[in-house]
Amino acid sequence: MISSTAFDYINVLDRAADASWLREAAISNNIANATTPGYKRYDVDFQSLLEMELTDSKFNQNLDGKVHNVHLNHLTATVQPDMEADPFSYRRDEANVDIHMENVELAGEQIRYQALANSITTEFNMMKAAISR
Repeated sequence: MISSTAFDYINVLDRAADASWLREAAISNNIANATTPGYKRYDVDFQSLLEMELTDSKFNQNLDGKVHNVHLNHLTATVQPDMEADPFSYRRDEANVDIHMENVELAGEQIRYQALANSITTEFNMMKAAISR
């Protein structure tokens, strides 16, 4: 990861894209195991961690009006059982994966990842344009 204040926003986008990729993999795994007896769905809870970090004075301004550096070295996304999912299964095999909902989640996550990748590209293009002037 680049460690300059000019790249702070790109670093945040990079971490968000990594988490989005990891969540997409977890959702794909849920879809692949939708018919596995007893399988419980997994999810990635990175968004709430990122929101907590960003609202925790990381982007607040100092008294002199300068923006704090963003330090996300300890912020990691982990695949974990989805505790908010219905703990009870209405299926006989006790699995709790709803294939239709997983497909919707996967489509949404793919759109999010593409938007993050486009944002990163845009940021680098703006830096490249500023350097070439």
